[in-house]
Amino acid sequence: MNLAKIAIEKKAVSYFITFLLVAGGLASFFSLGQLEDPDFSVKTAVIVTQYPGASAAEVELEVTDRIEIALQQLKTIDYLKSFSAPGYSQIWVNIKTQYWSDQLPQIWDDMRRKVREVEGSLPPGCSRPIVNDDFGDVYGLLMAITGDGYSYAEMEDAAKGLKKELSLVEGVARVELWGVQPKVIYLEASETQLSQLGISDKSIIATMQQQNMVVDAGSVDVQQKRVRISPTGEFRSPEDIADLAIHPSLLDGLQGLEKGQPVQGDDELIRIRDIGTVKRGYQDPPPTMMRLDGKPALAISITNVAGANIVDVGRNVDARMAELEDDLPVGLDIHHVHWMSDVVSDSVNGFFINLAQAVAIVLVVLALSMGWRMGSLIGIDLVLTILGTLIVMAIMGIDLQRMSLGALIIALGMMVDNSIVVAEGFVVRREQGMDKIKAAIEAAGSPSMPLLGATVIAVMAFYPIGGSKESTGEYCLSLFIVVGISLMVSWVVSMTLTPIKCLDMLPDPKPQEAGHDPYGSKFYKIFRGLLEKAIRMRVLFIAAMVGLLVASFMGFGFVEQLFFPSSSMSKFMIDYYAPQGTRIEVVANDLKTLEEKLLADERVDNVAAFIGSGPPRFYLPVEPESSNPAYGQLIVNLHDFKEIDDLIQELTPWAAETFPDAMVPMRKFDVGPGQTWQFQYRISGPAIADTELLRDLSEKVLDILR
Repeated sequence: MNLAKIAIEKKAVSYFITFLLVAGGLASFFSLGQLEDPDFSVKTAVIVTQYPGASAAEVELEVTDRIEIALQQLKTIDYLKSFSAPGYSQIWVNIKTQYWSDQLPQIWDDMRRKVREVEGSLPPGCSRPIVNDDFGDVYGLLMAITGDGYSYAEMEDAAKGLKKELSLVEGVARVELWGVQPKVIYLEASETQLSQLGISDKSIIATMQQQNMVVDAGSVDVQQKRVRISPTGEFRSPEDIADLAIHPSLLDGLQGLEKGQPVQGDDELIRIRDIGTVKRGYQDPPPTMMRLDGKPALAISITNVAGANIVDVGRNVDARMAELEDDLPVGLDIHHVHWMSDVVSDSVNGFFINLAQAVAIVLVVLALSMGWRMGSLIGIDLVLTILGTLIVMAIMGIDLQRMSLGALIIALGMMVDNSIVVAEGFVVRREQGMDKIKAAIEAAGSPSMPLLGATVIAVMAFYPIGGSKESTGEYCLSLFIVVGISLMVSWVVSMTLTPIKCLDMLPDPKPQEAGHDPYGSKFYKIFRGLLEKAIRMRVLFIAAMVGLLVASFMGFGFVEQLFFPSSSMSKFMIDYYAPQGTRIEVVANDLKTLEEKLLADERVDNVAAFIGSGPPRFYLPVEPESSNPAYGQLIVNLHDFKEIDDLIQELTPWAAETFPDAMVPMRKFDVGPGQTWQFQYRISGPAIADTELLRDLSEKVLDILR
């Protein structure tokens, strides 16, 4: 009687806990952030320094070396990589892998201090080093604006308007433009004419600098008000510059006075339009260029605030863009290059499809072997375990992303083990004639500690993934945590809720089966016979098992060893590396040939070309290429990701034949941290080493590899 009363009370508590799990799990699901990849720190910073007019050797000795020597004092540095070109220095600072995101801000501050300390020793004419350590920002929403017949300036004006409006969308952290052509004013004059008039370049530059300055001209008191004096003369158009008067004798005389020469008096005034032409234009050569499907374009890249649901952010941006597109000039079009919200939405939907399939498989298998009631009971436990896992994930701030969803899918098969043991134990005890309530108590209580130990062992099997101090460990940390959460929740559910559901959902054994041997069926008899034979011939059996173990090790060598597989996104990258020093216009022209080849293929949806630099980081594992006029990258979107391998296989020999002087690697997007070059070999020597010797050695290595 006491047991029955306790059972009734337990049922009420069980139903209440079940309700809390369902309500809390659903609420947690809708509150969790949804991302493509888990947050992990990009342990690389880039330091860029301009040194106009200097040769590559001068940049290396006077700028790059000095900054590197200062940075090498930091104990957190793993290694430095630098690139010195005429007038340009770039240093990649790589931090040791054991430092994760919570420690990086202090490391970047220490690095900046070292860079600022060395600024005073840099040569005159060298710009202040620019430190960029925000490589971890992912612009998961990347679109392009194109317009037939529109200039870059007109497209830029439209893009700036979109940027201002999209920055106000809920969940958007930052909006940036890529491919904007810097606007400049060109003053073209004849050197011969300037020489005849006695005007130097310095005279014109000095005159323009003094004319267009913003200065405080003071103010005047008028009765009770103070009026600011605003002098005129600012340059508002190229015509204002053309009307600027030059007093050559005064300017050149002042320059001569500095050298101890007498000043020549002359009242002649010459305007700039008299000696040359002034016109608007774009920087030549352009620093970067972008095309979409062969048309000039500008990229608009959007990143979300931390912890935001990228699916909701994508929908918000799409909704706002639908309103803004009506106000765009006719002929300006917006295209998606990469839309992370769609990728994440597909991943989440794929998870629920897998979940539904797993539950269905459990129901079918258990229904066939143990009855539909048992299958339904285990299926309910599986759903409750997942809902409980979502609650703990919400408490710990773990988003729904590639690793956490993968962990839930991996753990699906193990989540039901504990509940199956408890439910099966209940059925066996009932068939042996045990009281229902006592059978439920013993079915959960008797194997509780062994099941807990087995669950902990299963969790710790994933510890090497989460315990790694490398970037891979940081990236996969949530996989280990979520597997651990889900399996421990499954144990708790099996120990508390499963016995109660057994009382309600599993039928009483038939009278004729009461007290019979549950292990007397034909299946168990066959199994018992095989087990007895294995024990009698144990030497032969153990030898066979050892042989299978050796065969498995040998067969493992034929299995492809890859920690992270390729992504299933329907896009891939084509990098184009022309010989160093190639003009950006040549690279753009070569890529146009490649674009036309791709666009003629019916498998291709669209092609985005980024020339002079890599695109904004729209996919976390891929590090964008730094500024380089001899570089370009194509992002090729296909209708079906299954066509990528065939297309790459067809294009690779064609590209090698069409562009014999360039390197054109083609690669799919990786899941997890990846490298542009899968195989890298470095040849280095002391500072006094002969550069030509290093080059000769590198050629020998290439010959061996070939």
